[in-house]
Amino acid sequence: MREYRSYLARTAGMTQKQLDVLLSKGKEGGKMKAMVLEKISSVEEKPLKLVDLPQPVPGRGQILVKVSACGVCHTELDEIEGRVSPSRFPMILGHEIVGRVEGLGPGASKFEKGDRVGIAWINWACGKCSFCLQDEENLCDTAKWTGKDAHGGYAQYTVVSEDFAYPIPERFTDVKAAPLLCAGVIGYRALRLSGMEDGRVLGLYGFGASAHIAIQVAKYKYPDGKVFVFTRPNQKEHQSLARKLGADWIGATGDTPPEKLNCAIDFTPVGEPVREALRNLQKGGRVVINAIRKAMPIPELDYTEHLWYEKEVKSVANVTRRDAQEFLPLAAEIPIVPETQEFRLEEANEALILLKEGKIRGAGVLKITE
Repeated sequence: MREYRSYLARTAGMTQKQLDVLLSKGKEGGKMKAMVLEKISSVEEKPLKLVDLPQPVPGRGQILVKVSACGVCHTELDEIEGRVSPSRFPMILGHEIVGRVEGLGPGASKFEKGDRVGIAWINWACGKCSFCLQDEENLCDTAKWTGKDAHGGYAQYTVVSEDFAYPIPERFTDVKAAPLLCAGVIGYRALRLSGMEDGRVLGLYGFGASAHIAIQVAKYKYPDGKVFVFTRPNQKEHQSLARKLGADWIGATGDTPPEKLNCAIDFTPVGEPVREALRNLQKGGRVVINAIRKAMPIPELDYTEHLWYEKEVKSVANVTRRDAQEFLPLAAEIPIVPETQEFRLEEANEALILLKEGKIRGAGVLKITE
């Protein structure tokens, strides 16, 4: 694909002619398989296509990673259906990546060949703006996002700046580690921003990949706190998993829990749970919205019922390197036990459809290489 070769040249810091010479000499290491998105589409149309592509070439400060597993995230649904558009097409999605370092670009020295690393949603940031200088590179205006601005993990190989790759604790297999790179890290950030304290009540709206990890962190950090879980009506598998992981009360969105919530996290792709969380929130509490986009808008809010008494609404915008660096060792210490459902690379479309339908228990993961 001409577009893909042009992308390889840019990311490797080469002209198209230099890259073509390199590839013609066979130094790219052969071909790879990838599931590629070529245009905005509905997920039900199964838009990802399995293609053969040249292996990417690591540029200055980058590492080449042989992907072993990649989590399936709700953000991919947003990208495919146009709520978050990739910056170019074709694009290889996927940002919960685990693999081993296969090669080093010029100047790369933080990892050695064979090291196991993870790659998360944040792929690169400028390092110079006011946000980056305060370790808030998630707000950097020129930041790049894995699977949106840079090719991701729905492929056998990928490249990334060595500054945005993370060692994976030995405790986790590749498949179990994959959901930690987004579902886990973003859930950890949302929990931190919620203001949850021991002895208080936390509400979780939606109980998919991220929430089923966040509850394990909450139960570990706040042993005297309570966690109330809200799911879709009759979502028995998710409710069963919440019960297994120690939820103190389980209901459906729209239900009134036995106690007011001191804080809540909304993990859902729709708007109604935000209003419901505010309705059930204690005075002075905070609702954190853990979503990049909503497929359905937040309904109209009544000021007196939903917002008065100093209630707060806070969004979560992406993740920082600090989030990943803090969370991965903590996940091993707890230890987090992600619930995973495995798919082959070529089954990515089917996995995404199940994710949209709310039929994946825990987190879906593409098992790409042995």
